[in-house]
Amino acid sequence: MESSSPEKGVRTEAEWKEILTSKQYYVLRQKGTERPFSGKYNTFQEDGVYKCGACGAVLFSSESKFDSHCGWPAFSAPKDSDTVTESRDTTLGMTRTEITCSKCGSHLGHVFNDGPGPTGLRYCINSVALDFEKEEK
Repeated sequence: MESSSPEKGVRTEAEWKEILTSKQYYVLRQKGTERPFSGKYNTFQEDGVYKCGACGAVLFSSESKFDSHCGWPAFSAPKDSDTVTESRDTTLGMTRTEITCSKCGSHLGHVFNDGPGPTGLRYCINSVALDFEKEEK
């Protein structure tokens, strides 16, 4: 669901509720998580870019997507380093690194240090937090 949302903080939560589905709102705005292996992009393999499901910002390329067998789409790196923001997450009794969209602040997932080379990172992202745009050949 692409929108022409301006920078972070411009939309109210009421506006987000109107724009997003209830599942998207739960994940993107309330920092929820979809069930593992339930998302449409978990095993999806096409060439293109993955965008923020809230604001449409380009976040990841299919070139960095890999099958991590974790139950969520996984990427080794964002398309550009400034498209996602990292912050400390201490919920659920553990310390993780949360990933949010730099443009609108929506929750995407988490990043872990157990990915493939060259980055060694695994960006574990909720499918419902993403939209896909196929690469034109």
